[in-house]
Amino acid sequence: MTDYAIVQHGGKQYRVSPGDELNVERTERDLKAGDPLTFDHVMLINQGDAIQVGKPVVEGALVKTQVVDALRGEKIIVFKKKRRKGYKRTQGHRQDYYRVRVESIEA
Repeated sequence: MTDYAIVQHGGKQYRVSPGDELNVERTERDLKAGDPLTFDHVMLINQGDAIQVGKPVVEGALVKTQVVDALRGEKIIVFKKKRRKGYKRTQGHRQDYYRVRVESIEA
């Protein structure tokens, strides 16, 4: 069984293992490829047979990652309308992401 952790970042929870790559919301500005990004809101750690569950977070636990790339998600259309009132609004949105690689899980 592989080691993994559950972290919370940007209002979402992710199950991560060392070596995984994932897209997380860009909460810090101007990080370049190779910069470290640390998740300190670790909710659960599974190392071998030992499972640590936080209340709500595991004290002293860190997940260290490295930024691979800064990218943007697909464009979504936000459309609002009120019937019979002549009200229509169209707006687009593209979310900023960091592609990160998980380096280590420390408990």
